[in-house]
Amino acid sequence: MVKETFYITTPIYYANASPHIGSAYTTIAADILARWNRLLGKKVFFLTGTDEHGQKIQETANKAGLNPKKFVDEIAEKFKQTFKLLNISNDDFIRTTDKKHEEEVKKILQELYNKKLIYKGVYEALYCIGCEQYKTRNELIEGKCPLHKTEPQIVKEESYMFKLSNFQDNLIEIIKKDSYQILPEKRKNEVLAFIQEGLQDIAISRLKSKVSWGIELPFDKEHTCYVWVDAFWNYITGLKSKENQKIFWPPNTQLMANDILRVHATIWPALLLALDYKLPKTLFVHGYFTVNGHKMSKSLGNVISPEYIAEKYSVDTLRYYIMRKISFGHDGDFSEEALKDAHNNELANKLGNLVSRVSTLAEKYGLEKTKHTLPIENTLKQVEDHFKNYELHKVLEIIFTYIDRTNEYIQEKKPWEVSSPQREAPQQSEEARNKSESNSRKVLYELVLAIKNISILISPFMPQTAEKISKVFNFKISLKDLDKPLNTKIKIKKAEILFKKIT
Repeated sequence: MVKETFYITTPIYYANASPHIGSAYTTIAADILARWNRLLGKKVFFLTGTDEHGQKIQETANKAGLNPKKFVDEIAEKFKQTFKLLNISNDDFIRTTDKKHEEEVKKILQELYNKKLIYKGVYEALYCIGCEQYKTRNELIEGKCPLHKTEPQIVKEESYMFKLSNFQDNLIEIIKKDSYQILPEKRKNEVLAFIQEGLQDIAISRLKSKVSWGIELPFDKEHTCYVWVDAFWNYITGLKSKENQKIFWPPNTQLMANDILRVHATIWPALLLALDYKLPKTLFVHGYFTVNGHKMSKSLGNVISPEYIAEKYSVDTLRYYIMRKISFGHDGDFSEEALKDAHNNELANKLGNLVSRVSTLAEKYGLEKTKHTLPIENTLKQVEDHFKNYELHKVLEIIFTYIDRTNEYIQEKKPWEVSSPQREAPQQSEEARNKSESNSRKVLYELVLAIKNISILISPFMPQTAEKISKVFNFKISLKDLDKPLNTKIKIKKAEILFKKIT
């Protein structure tokens, strides 16, 4: 029986600076979706990587006194190390300077040229180096790029053009029908409004004399490929082999922020239509977030390093916080004070304390099989529904509602209260104590089973924590094991502190 597949991608991150909390956010979200689909038993391919060509990198490398290749080698390594620290389970890491990728991009450029979908012309437009995108005047605010606060350059030069305008009607149709689904709905409507204003042919090259750091056009060595065509093809070359392309193409989910949605909703599907490739199933656009109410900015000194948060608190605290406190698909705010509060009051007090109390009592009294009164069935159904809708914050809300129920249950049943033998009637007292201990063991059995359920469901978000808990209570992280009976003969030892409080 062939396994169901799931292919998920992040955008490839522009290799002009070290990773920050924004790139961590997208990648952690993709990792959670990849891990969840693995739990469901699917064959998963999860791709991320770096976008390493273009004018901005050429200029940044020159300022740093490095050749562009050495510069991007260093940046790519920083991304790899950061993702390793964040426990990202990507199946591959694509770099657009990989030789195989460059060769494939040349092949598709030649094919587009042969189909007469690329022609030589003169392009004049406003160009933002920071975005690596051409801008219309309607997109500017007081004449400046709203994202980079700089005035675009007026670029007029010989260029090869891609006939994007040929695909306008087709794109409107497939986006309206959701055969190329864009979520949330608000973003879909924005894209449709933009396309309906009229798509223009776009420049897909720059003169090599101006931008040498790029892939040469196979039909004209005086031009290099404009970064977007090069970058988009990573989603195909990142699969590494024709066999993987047959298994996984097209992507089930492509995650990105809104700043690159427009090109992903126009240029990217147009290229695929032109070359007879199936289109990705879903583009999901997450929000931006500010830091303490302000946009992240080097000048403000509020750029958050994922390494700093992971080392001060924990990797799983970071993963939990940015998914629980920022509604996925909407804008949000990052606050270290709020993160500390979540670490102390939700992770340490609720989850960590539950595991500590139950493991301590289970070590003392053991477990005794009984009927389970904290079933996971309804919680699981809600979790599945929220995952289908990309409501990652709601998944965590549901899991923590179950954690709250479990904490209430331990307070209600008080399994630590065990009768002591009385001198006056030792035999009767011994029987009472045995019965009391048996009741405690049964309550603890239910509590450990609930903790197992919690750990399995929370594992995509907090894999290290789930793994630590599973070792304490001797169970596997598997959806098949939800509510499955426990082995009461295995000895349980008191758990180490999962989340040390930050004062």
